[in-house]
Amino acid sequence: MSKRDYYDVLGVSKGASADEIKKGYRRKAKELHPDRNKDNPNAESQFKEANEAYEVLKDADKKAAYDRFGHAAFENGMGGGGRPGGGFGGNGDFSSAFSDVFDDLFGDFMGGQRGGGGRRAARGSDLRYNLRVSLEDAFAGLQKTINVPTSVACSACEGTGAEGGAEPTSCPTCSGMGKVRAQQGFFTVERTCPTCSGLGQIIKNPCKVCQGAGRVEKDRALSVNIPAGVETGTRIRLAGEGEAGMRGGPPGDLYIFVEVAQHDLFERDGVNLYCRVPVSMAKAALGGSIEVPTIDGGRGRVQVPSGSQSGRQMRLRAKGMPALRGAGVGDMFIELAVETPVNLTSRQKELLREFEEISDDNNPESHSFFSSVKSFWDGMKG
Repeated sequence: MSKRDYYDVLGVSKGASADEIKKGYRRKAKELHPDRNKDNPNAESQFKEANEAYEVLKDADKKAAYDRFGHAAFENGMGGGGRPGGGFGGNGDFSSAFSDVFDDLFGDFMGGQRGGGGRRAARGSDLRYNLRVSLEDAFAGLQKTINVPTSVACSACEGTGAEGGAEPTSCPTCSGMGKVRAQQGFFTVERTCPTCSGLGQIIKNPCKVCQGAGRVEKDRALSVNIPAGVETGTRIRLAGEGEAGMRGGPPGDLYIFVEVAQHDLFERDGVNLYCRVPVSMAKAALGGSIEVPTIDGGRGRVQVPSGSQSGRQMRLRAKGMPALRGAGVGDMFIELAVETPVNLTSRQKELLREFEEISDDNNPESHSFFSSVKSFWDGMKG
């Protein structure tokens, strides 16, 4: 069976340019790929035929020989071309030809985009900002203005990087793909284009303000909403407020990491607060009411039971921190610290000595402890 004309195989005219031949092959490769034509038994052979045709017509020397001698140019080694295509079972030329349409073909299968990453403007980097707030601000929430040093789109070139806002031109080295291919034996190796650094475009007349980057360094004032209940480690994302993209690319995001400062009076544990309150020895012994601060700036009163010891806790309900996502409010715990009096006067010392003499039954913990000590010593003697 005689071979079909290569131009007919690709659906192009004999006077077609290299770009038209490439487009024709891409179109046929998509149309005839076996994965898309599982019900067509001839799809694979037709796909190989298109690949063979493109291997010849994409090469200027082979194309010239084919235009002059037709298929005979490659028979018996004529023209030095050898077997042009080889299909799936031929030499390494198949990988070279198929790589020209690999991105188009599998980009369609997987929902991707055409070409290499160089055709997409580079996205800006994400930025991090550390924000320190007081416990009072974490309790109430606040609106705060912060100054962020970042890159913004150059106003002189409107972010294009070209003088006067002109559009960049396609890179001549990689034809706008952002990558170049080199054949190494049976493999095709792709590398980032050295001319355009993978962007796929070059700027002939760079903007004098941003030197072609399309962005400049600048401090920006941003208003940030700090919600009530934030904790150390809370992360707030501001979409699109990061670094501007290269040459008009989309900006990155800004992430604000919150740190809640330690407080002089309150210690936080999740949504609960703890406040250590010193009380006199007499108040702890006799009991009574004491006044304590609350995080909202108010005052609360708690009743100290008589005979209270250091470390005893009392709860003030709903006087803690609000939950970050609105799931209620925590409690505040008052922890008593019984204070031993200092700088006693003679009269005070006299009264305490008198009290000590008549208080053998008023210190149950001491009595229990020393009873245990006596038993320990007795056991050691035995």
